[in-house]
Amino acid sequence: MHFALDEQIASQPEAVRNLLQRLEVPELNLQRPLIFTGIGTSLHACRVAATWVTILTAGGVRPVAINAHSLALNTLLRSIDQVVVVSHRGTKQFPRAVLDRARHMGAATVAIVGEDAPEPEADTIIRTCPNERSGTFTVSYITALVALGHLVAHFVGSRGEALLSALATVAEAIEQTLALPTPVVQAERIAGREPLLITGFALDAVTAAEAALKLKEGTYRWAEGMEVEMALHGPPAAFRAGMGAITITPASDDGGRTQALRTLLHDLGVEALTCGDQDEDLRFAQVSQLIRPLVAIVPLQRLTAECARISGTNPDDIHRDVEPWKTAMERVVL
Repeated sequence: MHFALDEQIASQPEAVRNLLQRLEVPELNLQRPLIFTGIGTSLHACRVAATWVTILTAGGVRPVAINAHSLALNTLLRSIDQVVVVSHRGTKQFPRAVLDRARHMGAATVAIVGEDAPEPEADTIIRTCPNERSGTFTVSYITALVALGHLVAHFVGSRGEALLSALATVAEAIEQTLALPTPVVQAERIAGREPLLITGFALDAVTAAEAALKLKEGTYRWAEGMEVEMALHGPPAAFRAGMGAITITPASDDGGRTQALRTLLHDLGVEALTCGDQDEDLRFAQVSQLIRPLVAIVPLQRLTAECARISGTNPDDIHRDVEPWKTAMERVVL
């Protein structure tokens, strides 16, 4: 079975190259507060962007990444703020409400949206890629991260050169990752297992959260992504044979916590895969730590597609093609 998801995953290197050829970003003010906001995959991209700023300014600037639902309704917003809204299709009510509220407050606004999204009411609009044909988003996440990366790099000035240089290698790194063997055997090991736990350290924790969302959408099984240390505090009470796990090997010293979790999962009979840039079950090309989120997610995207093929689920329609999900989900206005 072939999915639109497969084509979207394969399109990511070219989409990155196309975006880099035409990408222009505004000059934000380093002295004004910066807020990144979105929902779901877009919020995951915002979390990466906020972390980039903190890293590149050595903690001198610590922006926030806030769910657009909260920012639209009850989070403090001021005229001095700079608000970056990420929304691929540009139609969800709360990202649009954030732009309306920010504009009313006199805050500076940037909208990062897909090429086919309606024209948002924002001071600056950055368009990323055409609408995804699969409901399990992939290429829009990667291109949003590229746009956010350039925005952040210009925001922090000369300290952003390292990020710009790293972003220039993303397309090739994704191609190298896509050239690795398709994770069919790995999918067979965890397809049908539930729940699924995905963990990571530092920026990899965001990748874990994004991967969990892809697996939920694409395989209709519950998955949860979290920081590795959080997975050791309380959740082990629910670990058991029959569930599955994916642990991302850290890029820097995590105090031995990923290995501790792997030992614990083994002792409790959990079927677990490893993911990393060395000799792992799921591999990706070795890149700068700054851009790992753009590359480490790729084998997990591919794993989602393979699990869907094995399970007979449809990652393109994300369960909206059958009842009772179709009717129930149509009632919810996003």
